Amino acid sequence: YRAPVITAWSTPGAALLATSLAGVSMAEAIGAFLFSAVLTLLLGISGAFERVMSRVPLPIASAMLAGILLQFGVSVFTALEASPLLVGTMVLTYLVCRLWLPRYAIILVLLVGFVASWGLGQVQAEHLSWALSEPVWVTPAFNPAVLLGVGLPLFIVTMTSQNIPGVATLRASGYQQVPISPVISGTGLTSLLLTPFGGFAFNLAAISAAICTGPEAHPDPERRYTAGIAAGIFYLLAGLFGASVVALFSAFPQAMIATVAGLALLGTIGTSLAGACGNADSREAALVTLLITASGVSYLGIGAAFWGLTGGLICHWLLRRKP
Repeated sequence: YRAPVITAWSTPGAALLATSLAGVSMAEAIGAFLFSAVLTLLLGISGAFERVMSRVPLPIASAMLAGILLQFGVSVFTALEASPLLVGTMVLTYLVCRLWLPRYAIILVLLVGFVASWGLGQVQAEHLSWALSEPVWVTPAFNPAVLLGVGLPLFIVTMTSQNIPGVATLRASGYQQVPISPVISGTGLTSLLLTPFGGFAFNLAAISAAICTGPEAHPDPERRYTAGIAAGIFYLLAGLFGASVVALFSAFPQAMIATVAGLALLGTIGTSLAGACGNADSREAALVTLLITASGVSYLGIGAAFWGLTGGLICHWLLRRKP
């Protein structure tokens, strides 16, 4: 599609699994993942998900994305309070690079963060280790109770808390031409193929996609698909050295990681806020979406992004009916 369509694993899904898999064998968990993958594939093939998303106004989608990303922007300044020298150096580097080397600003911020962390003695080198990952096949086992108790909630959480924001990210960034049904079907098929090796709930990315769809990826929106290709290459490297990558980032201070993430998303947060508030007729509904999403509330095991979207659509519908 020549667009930065980014996929990932379901972060809310991982949180759900962390609390739902007690007493469940790995084989039964794999069976639940397969069940969720089949439901995703069927939903994509039917086209129902795309029909629902086509009815979401762009300001509401932009507001939901802004609400998701807002915490990352705020984390820069909370980290600044905790580590003023480290974070201050990184922020200053960002501002200077935005003037002279805007495309490479985040890479240079990351490098400066690494160097500053070493210099300040905040690196826990004992956490560093290097090893290649190896795929391990697990034959699934199908337990009806696990399928309904784990597989079905995993499917619902992934669709509401990941794929809806993922579509919103594409739409808010101007990629209206990307057909959603084949993409959703593709994530379901990928899950089917990779679940026996431990993969679960592949879906459209939102946060990492927001980085790849922004102007920092490429000034020309039609060339930003190259950021998606680059992201895929780095995914492969992260997979090959999965445990080592986790150990690497665990060794560096949390303030550094939070600052890099927040600064990388500043442009996307601004663009999303502009898209959410640009239309006066939908501004209140967009603001409701933003506030609910940013609040982080969770009901019935479903994250704030879904409830923000729901609240915003209700307000949008009601306010349009006023005399």
